[in-house]
Amino acid sequence: MPDPTTDTPSPSSNSPGKDDPLAFFARLKPHLARLDTFLHEQLLEFEPEVRELAAYCIDASGKRIRPALVFFSGWQGDDTVSEDHVRLAAVIEMVHLATLVHDDIMDGATLRRGRPTATEKFGPDTAVLLGDALFAHALHVAAQFPTTAVCRGVSRSTRRVCTGEIMQTLAGENTHRDTAYYRRVIELKTAELFHISCQLGAALAGHPAELADAAGRFGRHLGTAYQIYDDLADFFGDENRIGKTLGTDLASNKATLPLLLLQQRLPTAEADALRHEMATGNTANIRLRIRQMADLRVFADVMAAIEEEIHSAETALAPLGDIESTRLLRQLAAVLKAQAARLRSASS
Repeated sequence: MPDPTTDTPSPSSNSPGKDDPLAFFARLKPHLARLDTFLHEQLLEFEPEVRELAAYCIDASGKRIRPALVFFSGWQGDDTVSEDHVRLAAVIEMVHLATLVHDDIMDGATLRRGRPTATEKFGPDTAVLLGDALFAHALHVAAQFPTTAVCRGVSRSTRRVCTGEIMQTLAGENTHRDTAYYRRVIELKTAELFHISCQLGAALAGHPAELADAAGRFGRHLGTAYQIYDDLADFFGDENRIGKTLGTDLASNKATLPLLLLQQRLPTAEADALRHEMATGNTANIRLRIRQMADLRVFADVMAAIEEEIHSAETALAPLGDIESTRLLRQLAAVLKAQAARLRSASS
């Protein structure tokens, strides 16, 4: 999700909340403050020998997108901070942090959010076990809910996220990847935690099952849109704003939607050359590939896929009616919609 502290929506967007995203996200300030306190309280549950290592991961705070989805889907007021939602947000954030630790090991990443990754700082052997410890503690906290629904839902989602990671890793060895495979990977790898954040957030707020399921569908579509947007921004974004060099997906042989569509539309020899570039991590032709994406309507079609997923997310909210949670989730979708519009404007 675009960072509201650095990104502002396109002035042309007519979405609610577009005029002041900072004020919109500021409504989460007391909720996120309590979340940070709770996460640091959890460090005392870790054995003293690894407490500092776990703190290093927890302190790598990002945009807290998944906690935001938990709080908004179960919204009970600006000044009402539900301890159940704080606990759920912490569980899902720890699962997410664990996946990032493991991602960085597999990608050989040395930096994340401007500082050394856990694998760079502690070594890959320690980092993989640290990720496991975060997973385990997340489920420990989930098991403390009086209902088994939270632990059951989070553990299932964790398994599905890991499946998405496995599929993406195996795909790196497969030269015949397609868009259906890509969609399945991001459904599991990214959209799953968005889904469970919304579904359980709504359920803990007392919404009936059909409404919690509707919130979950919103999360799944929003998560899909977010990942496709992120993959497009890898080629057309502002390097300073997104915090990474353009073309990292090409360099790491990740078959994202922009790269898959480009392969399909290039002449055979050019498509083979692109596959070779991905396999070898060669980004020397990155500017050429970006220009080809624009010329062959790859950018336009990927943007259309983002907009379609956002529309599906908004449509999924219909069963919830006009309640505050619905309005807040729509505003969250509007932030992504406006940021996609900004990317379109910058590339034209």
